[in-house]
Amino acid sequence: MKIIISPARTMQVDTDSLFYKDLPEFLQRTKDILGWMRSLSYDELHKVWGNCSSRLAMKNYQWIQQMDLQRNLTPAIIAFTGLQYQYMAPSVFSDDGLKYVQDNLRVLSGFYGILRPFDGIIPYRLGMGDMAPVNGYKNLYDFWGDQLYRELYKNNDLVISLASVEYEKAITPYLQTQDRFIKCIFGEEIDGKIKQKATLAKMARGNMVRYLAENQIQTIEGVKQFNVGGYHFREDLSTDEKLVFELAK
Repeated sequence: MKIIISPARTMQVDTDSLFYKDLPEFLQRTKDILGWMRSLSYDELHKVWGNCSSRLAMKNYQWIQQMDLQRNLTPAIIAFTGLQYQYMAPSVFSDDGLKYVQDNLRVLSGFYGILRPFDGIIPYRLGMGDMAPVNGYKNLYDFWGDQLYRELYKNNDLVISLASVEYEKAITPYLQTQDRFIKCIFGEEIDGKIKQKATLAKMARGNMVRYLAENQIQTIEGVKQFNVGGYHFREDLSTDEKLVFELAK
């Protein structure tokens, strides 16, 4: 069983709390992206980043010129600091919990492709959905093609998705009949329907990863037992491709 999550826009450098174990699997492809980004002007990169402020765009533009993909590396699991990762709280995982996520958890990334928790990375700004026609490719989905799918399903036929649609789209077009891809939905019942709110969903996804790691969950039945933060599994609303968790009112 593999679990996929999205990265976060906010990142940090922390070379002391935990040590990285490996370099990312697709580092050469990341170098290609970095080379392309360095070839762009500030205005061109700002356009890639879309709604990024001018101040933040200039900060990231200057950072790109000096990025070193193999120095001052932070394990991916603590490099991302967004809400999902705050609720995951990997800094308090037991050794067994850390081993569990290294074996089972994967972070999808527009810049790095796919990351294991202890892959060493540096801060970057590039979302999978950003308008980035790298080296003639239409966008990052086109650039990565089926590589992330093949890596994810190598020796594995079950994926639990805690990722956003933006990142799931790097996997779902390539799914085969025998592949099992199960999405987790976290929401509130409103007018008879489960509606997912972005902030609450990020919190729940982080809690779910922590629950899975703490309890060493390896089965779908185990996933269904998640009840952290007021959520409970709704069998009646779930399907073979979707697990629905409702937040109690």
